[in-house]
Amino acid sequence: MDPGPRDGTLKCFIRRNRTTQTYYLYIGLTEAYDVKFLLVARKCRKPTCTDYLISLDKVDMSKGSSTYIGKLRSNFLGTKFTVYDAHPPYDGAVVSKSRSARVVGLNQVSPRVPAGNYPVSHISYELNVLGSRGPRRMNCVMDSIPASAVEEGGKAPTQTEFPLSSLDSFPSIPFFRSKSARIESSTAQSSSQKEDRLVLKNKSPRWHEQLQCWCLNFRGRVTVASVKNFQLVASDDNGPGNQENVKVILQFGKIGKDLFTMDYRYPISAFQAFAICLSSFDTKIACE
Repeated sequence: MDPGPRDGTLKCFIRRNRTTQTYYLYIGLTEAYDVKFLLVARKCRKPTCTDYLISLDKVDMSKGSSTYIGKLRSNFLGTKFTVYDAHPPYDGAVVSKSRSARVVGLNQVSPRVPAGNYPVSHISYELNVLGSRGPRRMNCVMDSIPASAVEEGGKAPTQTEFPLSSLDSFPSIPFFRSKSARIESSTAQSSSQKEDRLVLKNKSPRWHEQLQCWCLNFRGRVTVASVKNFQLVASDDNGPGNQENVKVILQFGKIGKDLFTMDYRYPISAFQAFAICLSSFDTKIACE
């Protein structure tokens, strides 16, 4: 849950199991090297959306498990996604409305159960209204990371512990305050953070005349052409004259039928990077 390194990237890969609709994240170059399991996600289709439940346990991936750490939820078209963290990602984080309603409605609440889902980032894919095929256009707003985090000396918040040692601590949780207090707190927080949140956008690819395709330099980490492949950079670095020396914060790409690489760095965490990459797996009819 902590941010990746500042002075380099952590190289990971994702293995997809089509039969069970699960995705396994490992740290390591490929399966041929020593690897370590990090996270797993299971895809759950619903009538109006799709959820990817993210867990630390390969076997127990249920939302009620103590190993559940968050989820990715899409809209009906698969063009907009929200990443939820099961624990407060920073001091003052506000729990989502849907989860708070469920927690308050319970007859008994275990003090060891996390408070719920906190939105930490929003991912959107630009609609393709003209119907022309081309690379996807992504926009990721990192709610819990300030824009200054990518600058020299900038700092991203680290994961906070959920302080539930007893039921007496519940009154301090946002959804137990009055409705007016919640609205004032949420409004003040959104107005102060809206303008300085980190925004990531996909690095613009170049058209290769000889190959007749859109190309990005993945430095050998991606070997199979796919519409899912992308590189994310800070939005301010994505100008046309700043493409060569831009710092890639997250890159994801295909190297086999069900094998993909994921390399990330500061200021995002493995959890955030994994969730963003999961959004690329969804079929997006409106974008392609």
